[in-house]
Amino acid sequence: MDYMTAWIEDRKCVELKGEGAGRSIHSGDEAVIMGNDILIPLYADHVDENRVILHSTEDLPFGAEMVLECKEVIAPVYAGEVVRTKWFDDLFNASEEMLGAIYKPESSTFRVWSPVAVEMTLNLNKVSYPMNRKGNGVWEHTVAGNCETAAYSFSAKVNGEVVEASDPYAKALTANSTSAVVADLGKTDPEHFRTYPKPELGHLQDSSIYEVHIRDATIHEESGAAAKGKYTGLAESGTKTGNGYTTGLDYIAGLGVTHVQLLPVNDFARVDDYRPESGYNWGYDPLFYQVPEGSYCTVPSDPYSRITELKQLIKSFNLKGLSVIIDVVYNHVFIMEESPLEKLVPGYYFRYHLDGSLSNGTGVGNDLATERNMVKKLILDTIDFWLSEYRVDGFRFDLMGAMDIDTMKEISRRCKEENRPVMLLGEGWELPTALESTRKATNFQSGQIPDVHFFNDLFRDSLKGSLFDFNDYGYINGKGRFIERLSHLVKGSCMTGEGHPPFVQDVTQTVNYVECHDNHTLWDRLLITNSNENELDRMEMHKLATGLTVLSQGIPFLHAGQEWFRSKNGDGNSYISGDLVNQLDWSERELNNEHIQYVRDLLTIRNKYPVFRIRSAPEITRRLHVLATPAPVFGYTLLGKEFDFCVFVNPTKKRYQLKLPSPGSWKILLSSKGKDFRSNSVIKGEFTEVEPYELIVTKKSRL
Repeated sequence: MDYMTAWIEDRKCVELKGEGAGRSIHSGDEAVIMGNDILIPLYADHVDENRVILHSTEDLPFGAEMVLECKEVIAPVYAGEVVRTKWFDDLFNASEEMLGAIYKPESSTFRVWSPVAVEMTLNLNKVSYPMNRKGNGVWEHTVAGNCETAAYSFSAKVNGEVVEASDPYAKALTANSTSAVVADLGKTDPEHFRTYPKPELGHLQDSSIYEVHIRDATIHEESGAAAKGKYTGLAESGTKTGNGYTTGLDYIAGLGVTHVQLLPVNDFARVDDYRPESGYNWGYDPLFYQVPEGSYCTVPSDPYSRITELKQLIKSFNLKGLSVIIDVVYNHVFIMEESPLEKLVPGYYFRYHLDGSLSNGTGVGNDLATERNMVKKLILDTIDFWLSEYRVDGFRFDLMGAMDIDTMKEISRRCKEENRPVMLLGEGWELPTALESTRKATNFQSGQIPDVHFFNDLFRDSLKGSLFDFNDYGYINGKGRFIERLSHLVKGSCMTGEGHPPFVQDVTQTVNYVECHDNHTLWDRLLITNSNENELDRMEMHKLATGLTVLSQGIPFLHAGQEWFRSKNGDGNSYISGDLVNQLDWSERELNNEHIQYVRDLLTIRNKYPVFRIRSAPEITRRLHVLATPAPVFGYTLLGKEFDFCVFVNPTKKRYQLKLPSPGSWKILLSSKGKDFRSNSVIKGEFTEVEPYELIVTKKSRL
């Protein structure tokens, strides 16, 4: 008798696989699937030597031990590609269930979803409890008594093997993600955490974003933080360098940005919670989505430490007037085979190509199938959890183009339920994941998700050159190259009829940037592309790019340290490169205080005058007008209610004479050359000059 394996591939289709599977079976032969109270007839309708396709006249069941018998063949029956069918997805849609460990002092209920498991056991503090299966594929068990801080896992019998899996819905963990922990989250709140006032923000278009990594922010010896590299270190107020310059929280709050964007703070791989100095990670290797990272807390042996300390950090930012965006990674997991998602329902949570191969559009080995019901549920439940439990103010979606539009719409709907504006932004790149292009959340589909903002790579590459071509130059470092794009860019990249298609549907959707955690910093890029220039000229080019980023219509995005020419020693992919490469060098902050003040002044202008934060394309058409200037100088005027403004940018070593749009008394609000150069001076008449590598902003009263 031959032993094979039978895989359910569709609701009425089974594929028998194994060496010689088709030798004794012929097309039309009868077969039967048997199990406890299960008897389903099938017939063979396609036979190869090592494969037989069989069909049933009725839907096939799950959640029970079954075998297929056909002539001399007896084979166990397991769930195969059927888990990726719409039929399976709809049949076992448990979107309304509350999953995970639901804690109460008198009892705790544990729920986990696995329609394909035939047995499920709860392991709680080394005691095993059999779980009961519901019709929607959810397994449940309630344990009497107070289970607070108890460690738990699930043992599932799936496809003939018993696997131990952590809870994908874990809210707390032991150190290094060893076990999920039952948590009484009410005990993790800092004082007044539920009642303190959130920062006031009239409209998301008033936002400006500063991206920072928890560890990078305070690990440097001059950070002045007591808890270097920790949540609590960044939450400290009053930190300074040895020479008395502000650092950390106070420094960021003093810049003038409205939002801090934290690189991933959910639990991730590669860093030992007890010995964080032995490893480094940006955080894009997600393990658990609803638990903070343990290496950033001061007491990793205490499951509550990371929760309370992250909440305290969020509170500290908020009380300084800064909203908090967290970077989230819902496009892949660290190692698919080790993920509890794959262990509990093999093949369901991830995308596959039609040929059965695993989709890898993210480039990290796997793509989450965000379009499936229970993947979408996990994401939406996680969004809800961060909003309600941690009171975050926004989400940045890593590789958002690998996610589906419908899920992003659902996220947007949930965020609108909050009594404050919630920032949603992401990378809308087109990625080769196994999902139709029309369903991807790319910038090409921005009109379908109007509340989502997109990183503007056209803006980035037009200013400094193509990201992936070091022989390419942009406007600020290529003597005005791409000047023809500047009109499109400063208007928010949403206009048509100017030689460029709109990057986004509306000005409220563009996030303008020239630097982020990815790839080379702008300074390191200039060291490559403009190595023949002297350091002072490179600094001035750098300031032009930052100036255009802040003053263009849309939402400006700054990378921490960009304001002082941050370098990563030429490392273009520093995701595991360590502190010496990634740390914010606060001694550089001391040396570049004048240049930091320039960025403060840029943000002051943007924050003070609404005409730099226009909220619609028609209003941009009415108020923003490009000026006739000697190329490659670029200039435009903004017509406000009380004041008119002119912005001029000169990306060359040559001085140019300029004509202002109207005669009068024009005050120079800002020059990239510094306050002592000519800021606050007044231009009488219609003409002025712009110096080499200078950006100037002028203002004239309309009264």
